[in-house]
Amino acid sequence: MRALAALRGFEGVAMRYANVFGPRQDPKSEAGVVSIFVSRLLAGQPLTVFGDGRQTRDYVFVKDVARANVLAASVSVSSDGDLDGPAFNIATSVQRNVLELAASVGQVMGRKPELEFAEPRPGELSRSALDVSKAKKVLGWTPQYVFEDGLRELVDWFKKEAR
Repeated sequence: MRALAALRGFEGVAMRYANVFGPRQDPKSEAGVVSIFVSRLLAGQPLTVFGDGRQTRDYVFVKDVARANVLAASVSVSSDGDLDGPAFNIATSVQRNVLELAASVGQVMGRKPELEFAEPRPGELSRSALDVSKAKKVLGWTPQYVFEDGLRELVDWFKKEAR
């Protein structure tokens, strides 16, 4: 990005997203455990938990991500020679484990999820949450969506799409 910026005379930013979830997320892909859980629970299927379910992720709602992109496109960012200067973490900085995620999905949907445990995935991170302080300071961005509110929007979208 820096080389292209120098050659072509433009400014670029790198957006590093946590686990993005929201309407239109494909539950058939490997990524997107939130949409996978919603889809499976709507179909009356058990939720597969790899490992013990205590591994954490930082889930950020897609509308917060979109807002961050708009802000990043409208702010001048100087790298001052720092490779990480124009890079921003877009997340909530909140860790939620897979068991908590399954419980939240069940609560929002009004159903008790059945869990099936499977072997842990090789190389899977045990904890993940990103620091968003730089995005807050430079872009004026902080996540606005409460996880459960975003989850309700995702569930509503799935219910409409399932018709």
